[in-house]
Amino acid sequence: MTFVGISIANVQYSMHRTVNLATSILGIRPGSLAYKRSPGMPKKQTVQGRGKQKAGATPQPTVQASPVTQKKDGSILVAVHAKPGAKTSAIIDVTAEAVGVQIAAPPVEGEANAELCRYLAGVLNLKKSAVSLERGAKSREKTVRVDAPGTTPDVILQRIQAAAS
Repeated sequence: MTFVGISIANVQYSMHRTVNLATSILGIRPGSLAYKRSPGMPKKQTVQGRGKQKAGATPQPTVQASPVTQKKDGSILVAVHAKPGAKTSAIIDVTAEAVGVQIAAPPVEGEANAELCRYLAGVLNLKKSAVSLERGAKSREKTVRVDAPGTTPDVILQRIQAAAS
């Protein structure tokens, strides 16, 4: 490549010096439309909300994560981490993400899913028909739907925590 009789390949400077030499010869200045930076690393995306808070701003309330949530239609969803093939069915841990349940049924043809619904109905003192599998039929991460009018997510969580201890 040649600019006004000067070969850039022969210039033994760094890329920065080469660009400065070419821009000074051609009269192109950084910031003009003709000046184009070499493609390098993409710019970082700025994150909103970083830094200091404004003096008059009220802090946002923190929402505690829970494995039990309520849908708009009134049904309650319980996030479950299933562990099939255990000797007995039991709730082994309750975390912010999911309820750990070991199931005394093999993971074959939906047997573990049916046992999970039966076991949770017994723990929650509900009919078996009130507890059904919402998502995760072939996964260990499942969502169980509880249809119990008048029951709140806090009550469901308390019953699960009582069974876990």
